[in-house]
Amino acid sequence: MNSNEIAQLLNETAGTLSETKDISKLYHRHRYTDSLPSGQVISEIVDLCRAVIFPGYYGKSTLNAQTMLYTIGVNVERIFDLLTQQVKASLNFCNEEKQDCSGLEDVSSLAMEKASRLVSQLPAIRLDLASDVEAAYLGDPAAESYGEVISCYPVIKALTNYRIAHELYKLGVPLLPRILTEMAHSETGIDIHPGAEIGRHFMIDHGTGVVIGATCIIGNNVKLYQGVTLGARSFPLDDNGNPIKHIPRHPILEDNVIVYSNATILGRVTIGKGAVIGGNIWVTYDVPAGARISQRKHTTEK
Repeated sequence: MNSNEIAQLLNETAGTLSETKDISKLYHRHRYTDSLPSGQVISEIVDLCRAVIFPGYYGKSTLNAQTMLYTIGVNVERIFDLLTQQVKASLNFCNEEKQDCSGLEDVSSLAMEKASRLVSQLPAIRLDLASDVEAAYLGDPAAESYGEVISCYPVIKALTNYRIAHELYKLGVPLLPRILTEMAHSETGIDIHPGAEIGRHFMIDHGTGVVIGATCIIGNNVKLYQGVTLGARSFPLDDNGNPIKHIPRHPILEDNVIVYSNATILGRVTIGKGAVIGGNIWVTYDVPAGARISQRKHTTEK
């Protein structure tokens, strides 16, 4: 091909790619002039939140008691500013086909309000994460210190993103919570939907391949091992053949449950308090409190 033919080919390709009538589900027409949320900025927000929640382990390693208030104060203001921008971008993302975008005329004020509410929850998020760090340290004989757990364990990184995302999810912020948890998924191999409800003192050992669905409810002092799936079974369809959204379809794990590696628990079933689910088990039924489910017996036993 000569240069003219190549130029014509490129122009034709660009023209075809610019046609939007056939890609309505792949193309987002901005409602306002704002851009979509930025992965780079959201990553900075995560780094800043980790530095505020675990001072000295993330962010400036030279932090001490004399500089604590100033450093954290600067970081909190930066979190608020960046988060306000990203919440605003997420609100502007509203898809006219799927979400009600009415009432967003004063989107800047709404973004500031939601960002400030999230920032105000950081102390409570830190308390929850402190309990998760303790669970990881006490639940793993290989853990040498709390500092090792904070610095190295993927579960803490995943839970930091999740607990921030969950608060944004409860505040009704679209898109941003899912970006946060999917960033953690890419970083750690742990996939937690921001809509899941997870109690305190939660532990995931190793973590790779764990999946926790959107409507899961997990109590306190629960421990999962690698490869565990808390998922949904087949879901009902509406009259148009589309899946019905926002219905409870994932498991409930009550307090003190242990689920060993590669177990799969599907559907809106309840795993009772103190139950133990063995490895490589497929569970689609309620399990009573205190029961032990093993691959060998395939039965419940007290």
